[in-house]
Amino acid sequence: MAASVAFDQVEVGTEIPPQRYPIQRLTLVRYCGASGDFNTIHWNERIAKSAGLPDVIAHGMLTMAEAARLVTDWVGDPGAVEEYGVRFAKPVVVPDDDTGVEVEVAGQVTEKLDGNRAVVELSATSGGVEVLAQARAVVRLS
Repeated sequence: MAASVAFDQVEVGTEIPPQRYPIQRLTLVRYCGASGDFNTIHWNERIAKSAGLPDVIAHGMLTMAEAARLVTDWVGDPGAVEEYGVRFAKPVVVPDDDTGVEVEVAGQVTEKLDGNRAVVELSATSGGVEVLAQARAVVRLS
């Protein structure tokens, strides 16, 4: 698979339209099973609160994956991502209801590099709160 975004059609400032990714308690349970991370703060409200959290929180790696999803969907090839990193700013608190929360992710090309590569800076928020900081991907475009 090759990237579907052409390097010569992307400029510094090109925006990746924001996407919203829902996270419910069921999402967390599924992620526990998929990742093998069964830390109780991700599914047990009593334990999460006793640890000083406001409620159950999403796995940081799940939040990070949703932000990466914006990039891979945009570029059209997960293999086009050459570098990816974030800093966790705030946890994503997931209430025990049928709605859950949404993580909104947006991106912008901030630099073009040699070798048909581009730097994409990402923002990720939940409930208007920044949940990832210094989120950045380097992608190889076609």
